Amino acid sequence: MNLLEVQNLKKYYATQKAVDDISFTIQEGSIFGLLGPNGAGKTTLLRMITGIFYQDSGTITLNGKVFNPQTDIANIGYMPEERGLYKKMKIGEQAVYLAQLKGLNKSDATAKVKEWFTKFEMQTWWNKKVEDLSKGMGQKLQFVTTVLHEPKLVILDEPFSGLDPINSNLIKEEIFNLAQRGHTIIFSTHRMEQVEEICDKIILVNKGKKVLDNTVAGAKETYKENKYSVTMQSNTPIENGNTYTTLTQKNNKATIKLNDGIAPNQAIQELLNNQVAISGFSEILPTLSDIFINIVGETPTARQFAEL
Repeated sequence: MNLLEVQNLKKYYATQKAVDDISFTIQEGSIFGLLGPNGAGKTTLLRMITGIFYQDSGTITLNGKVFNPQTDIANIGYMPEERGLYKKMKIGEQAVYLAQLKGLNKSDATAKVKEWFTKFEMQTWWNKKVEDLSKGMGQKLQFVTTVLHEPKLVILDEPFSGLDPINSNLIKEEIFNLAQRGHTIIFSTHRMEQVEEICDKIILVNKGKKVLDNTVAGAKETYKENKYSVTMQSNTPIENGNTYTTLTQKNNKATIKLNDGIAPNQAIQELLNNQVAISGFSEILPTLSDIFINIVGETPTARQFAEL
């Protein structure tokens, strides 16, 4: 079942097409990656999904019904990249207050906050103020306030920013736990290795248009270049053959590209015929960063992921 369906969504600013006829679906309980370079329209898209902006045309369907910001906002948890917390307010009081805004009564909100604070080892933070937190501590608090009301749709924009490896793993485990419990996650980051590790499906938007819509595995399969890694028992040089071209070689490892129409077994047989003692032979699939550059023509740096 699809929890979220976006159909022909458009949002224009004067002559700027921030979101230009984008459609996609997200299955319930999945982790979905939303990617795009500078000016792609990613943030505008997220703000329409959360009801902050209204679309010029197109429809958003949440849980089988046309999205109504007035009634459906309680089913969404949104963690923006910018810290959206009150600096002078005490952390425990603020978390309870934000949970009440999402529909929990004070008693249930307090119990939920204490549960999450214990899980994240934040019990001693209760009377601290947000302005006294480091960026990493602030990220943990924002994550808690995003998910503690158990929304059906969780939107995380750069959730690992400022976190050390231990806390990054803690948040990552909770993202997986949320998906296993049936929550649907939209995950946005400029770190492609995290997308590969976490997401089931991705879309890439560029200049307001959707340019890729696939699973992570499907995208890798689509954009692979017929390259293979060859490991040898010795440092024997591999010359170009009839079935392959040698791209690189260092010590006993080489990268080759098979010629059009050639099967891997044919290249292996030619290598063996040329007295190359092979100890390993494996296909090289492109990374999501490679795919991004292939489609957009830019390296996905943090600055380039700043959005409208």
